[in-house]
Amino acid sequence: MDIPAPAGTKLVCIMDGEVVSTGWGGAGGYTITIASIDREYRFSYCHASPEFIVSVGQQVKKGEIIGKVGPKNVYGVTNNPYKDGNGNPTNGATTGCHCHFTVRRNGELINPLEIVTKGGTT
Repeated sequence: MDIPAPAGTKLVCIMDGEVVSTGWGGAGGYTITIASIDREYRFSYCHASPEFIVSVGQQVKKGEIIGKVGPKNVYGVTNNPYKDGNGNPTNGATTGCHCHFTVRRNGELINPLEIVTKGGTT
């Protein structure tokens, strides 16, 4: 699910969990991934700012700010194949600032609205 937002917009954790990865995610650009406490769910926040405010292994709570939406253009990523119309490197496969939010349940991609609109996560 793409959520339009300007660079610097706060990314908020939707469920208690643990940060399982932060870093360059290819087409997703800079990405933060959170696993729910029971490990049933994984939430990925793509096209994030490379200035991570959480780290792998950190416990996070629902409602906690875990990062920010990143800029469209990023520099210094070795072999970044993603470029804008001017040839400048982008934060993954993107044409502008936004958060690409992905949810997996037991390893399978699901529509994020299935979890966000159910009790306890909205």
